[in-house]
Amino acid sequence: MKISKIYRRIGMTVLFLLAFWTTLSSISNVTYADLAIMLRKDHSVSANYDEVKPAEHRKIALQEKDLILLAKQERYISSEQIEGPKTVEEAINIDNYPKATVIATGYTAGVESTGKTPDHPQYGITYSGVKVKRDLYSTIAADLSIYPIGTVLWIPDYGFGVVADKGGAINGNKIDLYFDSVEDVYSEWGKREVEVYIIKKGSGELSEEVLQKLNENKALQVFREQINKS
Repeated sequence: MKISKIYRRIGMTVLFLLAFWTTLSSISNVTYADLAIMLRKDHSVSANYDEVKPAEHRKIALQEKDLILLAKQERYISSEQIEGPKTVEEAINIDNYPKATVIATGYTAGVESTGKTPDHPQYGITYSGVKVKRDLYSTIAADLSIYPIGTVLWIPDYGFGVVADKGGAINGNKIDLYFDSVEDVYSEWGKREVEVYIIKKGSGELSEEVLQKLNENKALQVFREQINKS
């Protein structure tokens, strides 16, 4: 008799605990799967991912989303955040390239530089056929007999310039640097004598695809903001 009473008490205790847990789960919205997740020391996704309950799926999905967002935040960094060269000149060993002294002026796509208004069909289109651009690699004009279309120059305080245009007054040791506005020409450049570095001689051709690839050079993206601010 005593043994049967003990079994009955144990059974009643188990039923009470189950009822208590069911009540607690309905109030707190914590399931057995949720409890298992909280007690696990290893939060990595296992091979049994497909066997877990929807609540665990949601938690894992949220964890993965947080990791993706963190990765995106860390993807783009500035030159101040990296070890190594802090300038483009250091990164590309600028002293290894030949130099030339030129008179550099600035121009825009507007009527004051090209005689074309925004409604002109060729507005903003260079002699090479590509659109003017101020970016990591900007479009510039030069004497094509010296610097053929596609020639890449490094211009201190301006950045990379790709010869894409020519001009009636751009002869000999003169180059014209593209800027987005007349205000930028005067405030950021004006007219200077400057030593430029010849990174690459052009073949006489330049396309939008080539210019885009230059501007997407992964090795130099950390310097893009630095160049565009110069």
